Order: sequence, then structure tokens, then C-alpha cells
Amino acid sequence: MLSRRTFLFTSAAAAAAPRELRCDVAVIGGGTGGVAAALAALRNGMRVVMTEETDWLGGQLTSQMVPPDEHPWVEQFGGTRLYREYRNQVRSYYRDHYPLTAEARARWNLNPGDGSVSRITHEPHVSAAVLDAMLARYVSSGQLTVLRDTMPARADVAADRVRAVTVRHKSGLEKVIGAAYFIDATEQGDLLPLAGVEFVTGFEAQRETKEPHAPAEAQPANIQAFTVCFAVDYAAGEDHTIDKPAEYAFWRDYVPALKPAWPGKLLSWRMTDPVKLTPREVIFDPTAEANPPGKSNLFIYRRIANKRNFIPGAYASDVSLINWPQNDYWLGNLHGNSPAEAARHLARGKQLSLSLLYWMQTGAPRPDGGQGWKGLRLRGDLAGTEDGLAKYPYIRESRRIRAEFTVLEQHVAAAERKEAEVFADSVGVGSYRIDLHPSSGGDNYIDVGSLPFQIPLGALIPRRVENVLAGAKNLGVTHITNGCYRLHPVEWNIGEAAGAVASEAVKTGHAPRHIRNRKELLGALQVRLVAQGVELSWPRAGAR
Repeated sequence: MLSRRTFLFTSAAAAAAPRELRCDVAVIGGGTGGVAAALAALRNGMRVVMTEETDWLGGQLTSQMVPPDEHPWVEQFGGTRLYREYRNQVRSYYRDHYPLTAEARARWNLNPGDGSVSRITHEPHVSAAVLDAMLARYVSSGQLTVLRDTMPARADVAADRVRAVTVRHKSGLEKVIGAAYFIDATEQGDLLPLAGVEFVTGFEAQRETKEPHAPAEAQPANIQAFTVCFAVDYAAGEDHTIDKPAEYAFWRDYVPALKPAWPGKLLSWRMTDPVKLTPREVIFDPTAEANPPGKSNLFIYRRIANKRNFIPGAYASDVSLINWPQNDYWLGNLHGNSPAEAARHLARGKQLSLSLLYWMQTGAPRPDGGQGWKGLRLRGDLAGTEDGLAKYPYIRESRRIRAEFTVLEQHVAAAERKEAEVFADSVGVGSYRIDLHPSSGGDNYIDVGSLPFQIPLGALIPRRVENVLAGAKNLGVTHITNGCYRLHPVEWNIGEAAGAVASEAVKTGHAPRHIRNRKELLGALQVRLVAQGVELSWPRAGAR
């Protein structure tokens, strides 16, 4: 039986906990998709164990510090009911706990930061609190066990089934999780190699996928940049300049060697336009309230606290989340390398972000003709870290399962068709451009228009292993279509669908691939998904 408490792996809890945990569904990875997978399995009566590499659940919403990046219809449709509940609870959290102005409090679609990237830019610890609250009743009942600061270490595999996964806490203590079904919702598909699940990395060859933007030969080490995010506010008249980073000279002078060419130094207000691939000028002004005509102020782009939404004095300054091309790191990868090599690239990614901050404080051109903003203050308190940077890097591209079905560029690209491919086995929907950041293979942006799309069940199911499902960005997509399946509401829907499918498999005794391939089983699953608030198709184009 499952223990009736959450194991945080503090020394006392770890010592008292049984070495083996049994459950119906094990969710390995507590990011955006992992939390959604756990909630879906829990509401279907499953006993769940969920692990998370950091001490914050939520992944890109929290530990990676990336405000939700969403399509324009998200308030009405194009996402799951559970995802909209999460968003509503974020707004309620601000109304319950923050000193909002009367006008902001009355705004039904409150956007705490009024960032231009999202309708709900907000501080990451708020999402962490909201997600914990959404899970709290299951923790209290003993239906859910959460193992934080914990990673998968080994898997016990027999034939085409995973029998157990051994997980390791950062202290070195290990637990064994036995489950009927395992959902890999890690940020980089970490369970896949341990469990012997066939997977792909990087860029597939055009001869394999027939995708217009794929290269002639496969490039398995060509992976999108990761970003170490951080938050800053601005204290006018004060000096919050950090110590000069060890690699500052390198990053100050670094000129990206990308194709097509990057327009000059990385640390500048001149960068590549993602769509046109021409030089684009931006500005940075932490004192401005709005974007100037025809210009983009990067401070506003991912602003997570607009002080004008709060009573005077509540915030000394606006707060902005720094996740820009200027701190995208593409000189190496975090998966596909040895642990030592991955650690080296992560350390360099942190040096890039700190170098960007130091440059903004000391050398960046100001709109008024000056140089540097010494009052920029690193907000490690909002990141929950000592070094001021996000707990975990923002991962855009994971290992991806070799799936029963793989979504290709020609299924969803606007240049290829008028409406996206219709999938009879749909378990959700999403919408975003095919937005690929510069990559470790030397590619500049690949940014292609896409159509509102569906999430096929076949993309969640490995070709061989029977009781593992993809629950995050590791589903059956390509390097290219990962660009539109990787954002917050889509990852949430992927995870929620995986949790529901695993629950259905436990209840019916039919493996996920059997459910997909038998019309009556698939139909019953889809009826239950719709009843639980999962949209399986988009309204006709004229209704959007």
C-alpha cells in the first residue's frame, strides 16, 4: 500500500520511509506536463507517485521561470479545463494575497505583469504555490506521494515492460518505485535511456521525415538552445552591479557563428528577426511603462510584476524575467553528453546569463545616450536560489520517443495546408508557431507558421515498450514540430492526456497501444476525456 504522506526526502522523512513504493501510475518528472499527468491520474482514482528534480513542482512554469507562452484564444478554448483552472487560480492567488489596486482586482483577465508575451505573466513562486494547492488534497489523503529533489537513476526492465524505477535524492538516498504504468515527464526524457525506450535527439534527416526544413543528413547533436533565466527589478539611483563574471570577456566579445548570420555581437540590442532572418533592433529601458511606437522594449516583454497593478509602495519597481536571445546558450547540449560535459555547458550557460546582466548594468547602450543601468537588481528571492538564477535551465528540446505516430512539419505547417491534419486518435489540442531558437548545430532561427493542431495518442506511445508513456516534450514529434508542441498549454495537455490514458489502461487492463488501435476502446477513452474537460478538436476557423 502507498504511504499516506508526501516524502520530501528530508533526513527524518527519508529514514522513516519504506525503500519501495507501490502505485498505479508513477510520474517521473514533476514539471508542467508531470503535474498535469498526476492530476489526471488522481482524478481517475489512481494511486500516484511523482518525482521532481528540483524542490518546486511546475517545470517551465516555476523552476525554469518562464511565464506561460500561449495562443490568442486560450481564455476561451484551445486548452484543457484543468489548465484554465490553474490559470484562474493564479489570478485568485493574487487577489487573495497581494495588495492589488481596485482596478486590477476587478479585471477578470488580470495580468499581474502585463508582459507583452502572455496574458498572465506572473512571479514563478505563485505558480509553485498554486500547483501545490491543486495537489494538496491528494497528498493529505495519501493518494499521492511526491518525491522532490529526486531523479531517476535506474530501471528494472523485463521484455517490453518496466517493472520498477529506482530514483535517487540529491542526498544520495534511493527509493524503488513499482507501478503498472510509468509516465516520463522529465525535462529531457531522462527515463527513456534508463528504460530502454527507443528515442531520437536533434534533427532528423529529410529522407526520413520528408519535412521541407529538415537537413539532408540526420544531426542528432543539433539541439535547440537552453536558457538560464533570471529576474531583475530596477532601483534608480542605487548600484546593484554584480561581480564581474569569470567569462565576461568571452561573452562580451562573442559573435555567433550561425547560418544565416547573426548581425554582430550576441550582447547587443541588435539581433536576428526570427521570421525574416534580418537584423532587428530592440531597446531596453526599465523605467518605461509601455513600448515606444514601432519598438520592442525587452524589459516589458516578460515583465512579471507591473507595479501599477498594486497599491503605491507595494513594489519599488516593475520586475522583468530575462529570457531573451541574448542569453540563449547553444555552444553545447545538456543531454547526449557525459554528466561532466553537461555540467560544463550548464555552468557556461549560467556565465552567459550573469554576463548579460553585468553588461546591462555596466555597458549596455541606453535610450538616453548613457551606458549601463547600475540599478538593475538580481532577484534571487523570486527564483528561490542563492545565485539569483533559475533553479533549472529552460529546456526547449528533449529526447523524443520513437512513437507509434510522429507528428511532422507537413501535418501542421501553414505553408503545407489550409488546416492541420485531423487525427482520429486525438487526445488534445494546441497552437503555436513552429518556433525553433538557434541550435547547437549552428542553425539560426527556424520560425514557420503553423495551424491549430491536435495531439494524437499515437505520439504518446513508444513503438515497443508497453507501459511507458510520454508526458511532456518527449512525445513523438520531430526537431521541427517540437517547436510548436513544446509550450506551456500544450505540454500540460500532453501530460494530462498521458495521465488519463494510463488510468484507462489500469482500469480496463488494455495497454495504451491496444486502446489506440481498437475503435471501441479509443472511443470510450475520448468520451471520458471530453467529460473531464479535454478538448479533442478545434472550432471551425470562422469561429476562432
